[in-house]
Amino acid sequence: MIQTKGLTGAQSMLRVLGKMGVEKIFASPGSEWSPLWEALAEPGVEGMPQYYSTRHEEIAVGMASGYAKSTGKLPAVVIHTTVGALHATMAMRAALHEQVPMVVFAGESIGFGEDEGPDVGGQWQGHLGDMGGPAKLVDHTVKWSFGVNTKSIVPSTVQRACRIAMAGPRGPVFVSMPMEYMFDTMSKDVPSDLGNSPLATADSKGIEDLANLLAGAANPVIVAEDAGKTIKSVNLLVEIAELLGCSVVESRSTGVINIPRTHPLHSGYDVTGSVKDADVIFLCAVIAPWHPASITPAKGAKVAMLDENPLRVEIPYYGYQSDLCLTGEIESSLEHLLAALKKKVSKGDAARTRRAEELKVANDARRKKWRDEAIALANTKPMDQRWVAHEISQVLPKDAMVVEETITHRLAVHRYFDNLQPGSFFNGCIGGLGTGLATALGVKAANPKRPVICLIGDGSFNYDPAPAAFGAAQEHNLPFLTIMFNNQGYLSQKSGIPKYYPSGWAVKSGNFSGLHITPCPDYSLMIKAWDGYGERVEEPSEVRKAVERGLRAIASGQSALIDIRLRTVENTVERGEG
Repeated sequence: MIQTKGLTGAQSMLRVLGKMGVEKIFASPGSEWSPLWEALAEPGVEGMPQYYSTRHEEIAVGMASGYAKSTGKLPAVVIHTTVGALHATMAMRAALHEQVPMVVFAGESIGFGEDEGPDVGGQWQGHLGDMGGPAKLVDHTVKWSFGVNTKSIVPSTVQRACRIAMAGPRGPVFVSMPMEYMFDTMSKDVPSDLGNSPLATADSKGIEDLANLLAGAANPVIVAEDAGKTIKSVNLLVEIAELLGCSVVESRSTGVINIPRTHPLHSGYDVTGSVKDADVIFLCAVIAPWHPASITPAKGAKVAMLDENPLRVEIPYYGYQSDLCLTGEIESSLEHLLAALKKKVSKGDAARTRRAEELKVANDARRKKWRDEAIALANTKPMDQRWVAHEISQVLPKDAMVVEETITHRLAVHRYFDNLQPGSFFNGCIGGLGTGLATALGVKAANPKRPVICLIGDGSFNYDPAPAAFGAAQEHNLPFLTIMFNNQGYLSQKSGIPKYYPSGWAVKSGNFSGLHITPCPDYSLMIKAWDGYGERVEEPSEVRKAVERGLRAIASGQSALIDIRLRTVENTVERGEG
């Protein structure tokens, strides 16, 4: 039992969150949360979550996402009512699609000052109320959304929200909490004090079937996007690949390090090319491996899926071949799969050993080719993204944690940041921009002693609430380094025109609408408003030195922003994934 009877709703909310393992609350609240602030000030309460004021709803949700991704723990978020909830929807939608757990609370009024008790204020009548409240406004962007409708269920609803967020498939849940109930005295205890239930492992017969498929394959290939959310999952995937002597390929949209990127069996980021000769394709925590979905690149191959949510019920179309579909938590399912494979596959099998050796030769050659391409651009000005990514990667500390929101430069980041450790790389690939800085802040909140670097494009940066992010970093002593890949425009806006209209007016005239971010400001000056370190880099030889200065700044407690000027969008063609 969690004792909440006799406490205020706000006190109950904090106590239940603490019992459910919530250690951090990321908040951008409105005035309706006065009862919560009063409860936070109460001395001597054991297990009280740490509260971060973040100044913007996207920052609050983004920080929660970065924290959850880097720890596996459940965070809470507190935001303003309807208008704040709408601010947060893009970031919540990303968390839904990325299966990132969090409990998001928004305030509400249901009495509009007509009930006895503290007056909630006239703003609810004239400005803040919407039909159905904030829970209705955001219900399509979260896993579960509920507006609390009586005070007696407040404590148990908080517990239920935590459990739903952490149950597979994990994701954000939303609770609209009336201000009146936060003031009121609770009449019930929470019946159970048990925490979140463990996630389910995939069906044992299905794992046995998958092991038979992989063991019997002449050329199996593993495709991984988000399998490496835990270090143990990475180690298991490596051991499975080595036992099978098979290729592991990541997609361009991979959001974690699934196996070390210098591993002999890591076969790059071209899924279509890597699987074209496969007879079994194992999709491990993959959203969209190839396009179009209905055309499997390897004719006649069997396709097996494993994920918490393999059929992606939240998206309108999912037309991928699936001969075996397993639903389950990745780490424990891979552990069972490895055990099953060890009974079927002999170590040192000649054919598998030969295949692994051939893959090593090809993969080493590919990585050398990428390095050679970057080094050949050492004196090119304006700078190429490949040289910049190469140079940054050479000076990052071994314990660096990297958040990526560069979008069109993502492939270069994947290729050249190959020395990152598992559990130290995070990005979001779900179509919305504006959470990179916040995600980096959340990672820093979870790992205050490690250097955190946010790689961001200038286009992405213009979507991020940068003043709120840098202000929160200063307020909470969470210094991080922002490195901007600045091509002064939106490359993605340009690349579609030649594809669809190769002989059209835009190509002939060079007039690409929606392309430029000009005049280009000196972004490095912004960070100085929050006592940070800023620098603009235009010389290829200065990239490494500038990043080193930025790293020294964050080590001393200053946030830093390095604005690196690349070849502009007019002179850049987006490259493929070869």
